Amino acid sequence: MTDNNELAETRTDWAEDRTILANERTFAGWMRTGMACVAIAIGLKAVFGDFDPTWGAKAVATIFLVAAIGIFWSARQRACATLSRLNQRDAEAQTSNNFTIMVITLTTATIAVGGILWWL
Repeated sequence: MTDNNELAETRTDWAEDRTILANERTFAGWMRTGMACVAIAIGLKAVFGDFDPTWGAKAVATIFLVAAIGIFWSARQRACATLSRLNQRDAEAQTSNNFTIMVITLTTATIAVGGILWWL
């Protein structure tokens, strides 16, 4: 017969693994929200392409791009902070480096989209 303390520790370990996986899903959700801001910026340029003055539509699109970058970095900060407080057991968590690489890639792409929107 197993000890009740051992069973409680096992349940706690599994709960921590579930929290690690939930942290990754939350990070992915925020990445999608940031990408939605990028899509809105592109859509604004498409819809208001003939808007006069053109810098007005571009400025509003840029606000969404800046918001996207803020969302990316905020999500990274929270995901890394949560990950540092947890100990993985059976789940293989993404590393903080993976979160950072994803955010740097999306930030670079968002800046490139901004450059293209202002150039066109």
